[in-house]
Amino acid sequence: MEGNKGGRAAVRRNLRRLVEGAVMVAIAQVLSMIILGKLPQGGSVCLGMLPIFLYSVRWGAGAGLMSGFALGVLQFLSDGGIALGWQSIIGDYLVAFTVLGVAGVFRGRKYGVYFGTVAGSAARFLVHYVVGATIWREYMPDVFFGLTMTSPWFYSLLYNGSYMLIDMALCLLVFALLQKPMGKYLAGDDIRA
Repeated sequence: MEGNKGGRAAVRRNLRRLVEGAVMVAIAQVLSMIILGKLPQGGSVCLGMLPIFLYSVRWGAGAGLMSGFALGVLQFLSDGGIALGWQSIIGDYLVAFTVLGVAGVFRGRKYGVYFGTVAGSAARFLVHYVVGATIWREYMPDVFFGLTMTSPWFYSLLYNGSYMLIDMALCLLVFALLQKPMGKYLAGDDIRA
């Protein structure tokens, strides 16, 4: 009888992880539609990454990578497929959003949600940076942010860095504002108890 009790607890925990993941992906999709600023060839300032970072830090990298992948699929479908081919679909959507789950490596660590946000944002930026410099290079303008563009790598750094840095800062700010009232939830203490 005792073994069955542990099995039911594991099933409840797995169900909670799955449901929380689905809810966080849905919230991320909604938040990504509230755009504070948008660039012409994709990329926008929004809080869409925040729920994936939170979920990843609460449940770990594996669950976070899966939720990021699900968000990437939704982003591609809802964006109307802004891509230059299959390489751009894979890079700008599937890989770029999946790597948000890297935040989960900071699960159970003090200030994990902050370190995870920085790590997940950096990982996503790196994907967009490489895709931007290689696949989107032909769309590099002569002048961007008042600077003459001669290198697609520099252009991609400015283009993708401009919105990714703001997105990361916004997520960190929201987590800081939520730290006092929701600190145990941000750290995942409610699921480890």
